[in-house]
Amino acid sequence: MDLQLQERTALVTGASMGIGAGIARVLAREGVRVAITARRGELLEQLAKEIEDAGAVRPVIILGDITDATDVARIAAEATSALGQVDILVNAAGGSRPIKTDAPDSDWDEAFALNFTSARRLTQALLPAMRERRWGRVVNISGSMEPRSLNSATAAKAAMHTWAKGLACDVAPDGVTVNCIPPGRINSEQILNRLHPTEENRQAFIAKMIPIGYFGEPEDIANLVAFLASPLARYITGAVMPVDGGMRFSSN
Repeated sequence: MDLQLQERTALVTGASMGIGAGIARVLAREGVRVAITARRGELLEQLAKEIEDAGAVRPVIILGDITDATDVARIAAEATSALGQVDILVNAAGGSRPIKTDAPDSDWDEAFALNFTSARRLTQALLPAMRERRWGRVVNISGSMEPRSLNSATAAKAAMHTWAKGLACDVAPDGVTVNCIPPGRINSEQILNRLHPTEENRQAFIAKMIPIGYFGEPEDIANLVAFLASPLARYITGAVMPVDGGMRFSSN
C-alpha cells in the first residue's frame, strides 16, 4: 500500500533509542524527510547513518532536552528551518516513573514535564503552521490507562489522552489530526533493562498477560504511526489505539 508520504516532513522526539528510533526508520523508509531529536547525540548519529545507509534521506539531527521550555522552542524552530515545514509531529519521548505514595512534588513535576508538558509545548509550537497549511498530523506515544501500581508517568499519559482528544476536536476543521498510541511491552531499552530485566521475568509476564505470546518490536508501533501520519488516515482523529498484542489490562 502506498501511504502517500513521499516528500512529507516529520519531527520525531525521543528518537535516540527504542520506539522513537523505530518510528524514524519507518517514516524515512516511506519517503518522509525526518528530523530526530533527543539528548544523546551519539545515538542520534548512529541512527542517522543507519537510515542513510538503508537508502533513505539522512535525518536532520537536533540535540535538545524537551523538558526545557527554551529547548522546545529551539527544537521546533530548527526543525522548521531545516525541513522547510513540519507536516508530522511524533511525540515519542517518555519514560516510566514508578513512585511511592509519599513522593515529593519534584518527582511528579519531572514525570509530567517528560511525559505530557513537553508534547503539549512542542505541539503548540508547530500547530499554527499546520493549521495555516490546512494539513498536519500529531501522533502521541502514550501509555496504558490501567496501572497496577502508582506511576507518575501513567497519570501524565492520562493527561495526554484527554488533552489530545480535546485538541483533536478543535483542529479537525483545519485538516489536522491528533491521535494517541499506547504501546504494550515493546523490545526497547526501557522495557528490557528496567521493567523486565531477565528472560524468566519476560516469559512469565507474556504467559500471564500477552495473548499473542511475545513482546512487540518498535516497528510494530512505527507502522501504525506511519499510517496515522498518512493522507489515508484523514478520517481518524481523537483516537487512542493500543498496540499491545492483546495485553489484557490495556484500556482507553
